[in-house]
Amino acid sequence: MRNGEGKVVCVTGAAGFVASWLVKLLLHHGYTVKATVRDPNDPKKTEHLLLLDGAKERLHLFKADLLEEGSFDSVVDGCDGVFHTASPVLGQVADPQRELIDPALKGTIKVLKSCSKVPSIKRVLWYMLSKTLAEEAAWKFSKENGIDMVTIHPGWVLGPLLQPTLNLSAEEIIKLTNGVQTFGNPSYTWVDVRDVANAHIQGFELEEASGRYCLVGTVSHRSDTLNILHNLYPAIQIPEKWKDEPTGVPTHRVSQEKAKSLGIHFTPLEVSIKDTIESLKEKNYIIF
Repeated sequence: MRNGEGKVVCVTGAAGFVASWLVKLLLHHGYTVKATVRDPNDPKKTEHLLLLDGAKERLHLFKADLLEEGSFDSVVDGCDGVFHTASPVLGQVADPQRELIDPALKGTIKVLKSCSKVPSIKRVLWYMLSKTLAEEAAWKFSKENGIDMVTIHPGWVLGPLLQPTLNLSAEEIIKLTNGVQTFGNPSYTWVDVRDVANAHIQGFELEEASGRYCLVGTVSHRSDTLNILHNLYPAIQIPEKWKDEPTGVPTHRVSQEKAKSLGIHFTPLEVSIKDTIESLKEKNYIIF
């Protein structure tokens, strides 16, 4: 018997990069998944989910809005667990308060309020993309309301795309393939999307899981990442010079000890990069 058979879980923001993989793996594990999207009638948000193995039998789509009071009540009702991945994506925004902070802070509390009304919910997993302010509020609310919450904190997430639209890390990989001759050389904290999705499921299933989990498979300079790309795909040109001198060694490391307690075996960066490139080629985002 698969771990999820007979269990019902909710995934918020299910159309996103990480969430799509989470839905895929949950269905693979036998779970029934109640997935929220902003517009269930938008094929760009739903078609890739409806085509997943097991979706016809065990995937149910719901419309929900992070800023609408009670929007998640009916979705989380009857669930054993909730995976809250819906969150605004960092980037160029005109109104940070309205476009980033309010959805992250108020939206998360609204989801937790809905969860607090459902005794069957054993644990809430939260994918932390947004501000520290939102996390502090979430921990405070969960402790005051007796919610067992675990948070997942990934670095730059890369890997093959299930959704048809580009996410930020895929855009960054595309930039690196475009043959620009000068680049800054910062460090990246890379982690594979499949490892992040798996960590969510392990964080829900393992009774001893608790607190915060930082997920970083590899810390590398942009120059190191480009060298891997060039070795895999010699047609990709390495810049002749860097805006910042390569320091040789990443300036920091992220402990993997707690993440590995979830049974996570991090995917090698070379594999993640290759799978990302092949996915982007398949979707015609890059051609070489």
